[in-house]
Amino acid sequence: MPDKVVKTPYPLIDGDPHFSRVVRYFRPSDYATWAASTAAFPAALYLWNMADPLPPNIRLRTTLRLGGLMGFIGGFLFAYQNSSVRFWGWTENKREEELDLAELRQRVAEGKPMYPESSQPQWIQGVAYRNSVWSQLKFQAFPM
Repeated sequence: MPDKVVKTPYPLIDGDPHFSRVVRYFRPSDYATWAASTAAFPAALYLWNMADPLPPNIRLRTTLRLGGLMGFIGGFLFAYQNSSVRFWGWTENKREEELDLAELRQRVAEGKPMYPESSQPQWIQGVAYRNSVWSQLKFQAFPM
């Protein structure tokens, strides 16, 4: 089955970027989004508790800690998705283009191949590709 070709307004950098590469290319706005969601989730729970208080024998501390953890995880996934969308060329990605070009030039200067070779058989590589190629779009259902 041929790969789906998606027309994008910006150049495609990588159709299936590796996790470490996506995180390395985070922008300050991604970190700000991550931090804001980490703080917003427990803040929303606290405000909700002010509007509709819990019974006096239930402590809010555990709920706020769990809310902070959920905000941290959700914020990371949202920032990761935003960074991946730039790799796909769906949003402005000039900075990522320049970083990618510099990274590839560095690998060529060191005498390494532009992309590392895999020791896995082709059919395993195909399975891994099909399982991960658009996985960043479904974080809300199944964080892979």
